[in-house]
Amino acid sequence: MIAGTPARSGRPRATSRADLERWGFELFARQGFDATTVDDIARAAGIGRRTFFRYFSSKNDLVWGDFAQQLTGFRDLLNATDPSTPIMDALRHAVVEFNRYDDASVPWHRQRMELILTVPTLQADATLRYAAWRAIVTEYVALRKGLSPSDMVPRMFGYALLAAAIAAYEHWLAEGETETELGDLLDAAIRQLESGLGEA
Repeated sequence: MIAGTPARSGRPRATSRADLERWGFELFARQGFDATTVDDIARAAGIGRRTFFRYFSSKNDLVWGDFAQQLTGFRDLLNATDPSTPIMDALRHAVVEFNRYDDASVPWHRQRMELILTVPTLQADATLRYAAWRAIVTEYVALRKGLSPSDMVPRMFGYALLAAAIAAYEHWLAEGETETELGDLLDAAIRQLESGLGEA
């Protein structure tokens, strides 16, 4: 079967981003991220190559899902925080909530993060996404402290919080299928960070 031809009879066409993500992740698990092409995903989903690009700009983009919308939710969580809440409490709550998934989504999210954190060809893309995530933290801290986002302290919060979150994710992935909740690990990592960073 060549790219752009319909899938074999009986296979429904993918009609949403979620459908394409599901087919993509199944192929990544079976044959590896680098060995899987956009054409492979399109064929598996029963769509043409051009249709794939209506949903995602690249194979890398599929791995990240709708990250831009998720970042909007992250910013909203911080902006909705009571201004009297200590900064680290506000950040910890927002990060934990931002990374909260229902039980059915956890296996998919685990696979997504394994790809993001371990596949070398995704690292350059991850750097840009992480920069956008850090910018939200930096801007929030700057606003709370009456500083410029370009000042050192807001930047430090952004980098330190990201490091804590990545450390928690790496530990979560290394543990495999355990009863340890991702949210608990994120909470613990940021509390550990707070004991050294505090309200600097």
